[in-house]
Amino acid sequence: MKISASTVLAASLAWLYGCSPGQAPDTAPAPAATAISKSIYSDPRQGFAIPVPDGMQLRHDFQRSYLTDASWKAFAGPDTQGAPAMALVMDGSNPVTAAELRIGIGSDDEALADCLDAPASGATTTLGTTTLDGVPFTHFHAADAAMSHYLEVDGYRTVHANRCYAIDLLISGTRPEVYDPPATPPFTRTEAEQQLHKALDGFHFLPDR
Repeated sequence: MKISASTVLAASLAWLYGCSPGQAPDTAPAPAATAISKSIYSDPRQGFAIPVPDGMQLRHDFQRSYLTDASWKAFAGPDTQGAPAMALVMDGSNPVTAAELRIGIGSDDEALADCLDAPASGATTTLGTTTLDGVPFTHFHAADAAMSHYLEVDGYRTVHANRCYAIDLLISGTRPEVYDPPATPPFTRTEAEQQLHKALDGFHFLPDR
């Protein structure tokens, strides 16, 4: 099935603003527990901060990808409880190619118990342990695909200060040839990977209060 250019535009706006076509974008302010100072996003309640780089937009929902729901972490199990903390969405992201860094937090017993487990998927590769801000994280790569859509996840998990931190670098999209005329991706996967990892480099934990 070919997708028209007007459909692409409507879907792009809905994707960017976290709403369905025809709905108004979410204009609610950032949660009161968070603070944004210049280009630094700081969340003392959840114990972390991260710069907001040029070329990325700050969001507070996980509504955009066809293959991911609004769960607090990629491939979350049905019994784990957590909440999206924030997302950094790469400028130009649309249904053809999209990239974002997501941070979700879980603190219940189930979330803590399975925090370091990589997703139980045949398309998951555990890459070992990496260190962010001096704290070891389980590192994995996972993928999913359906119809003409794809999803690539570079995932990081750790338990710190009695919280499960789930950081996901996501690249998702649709095969360009299904559009009429064929669509041009806003950026390459290599460009997306570089931007996402550059943003991840700025992540750090805040001192416990």
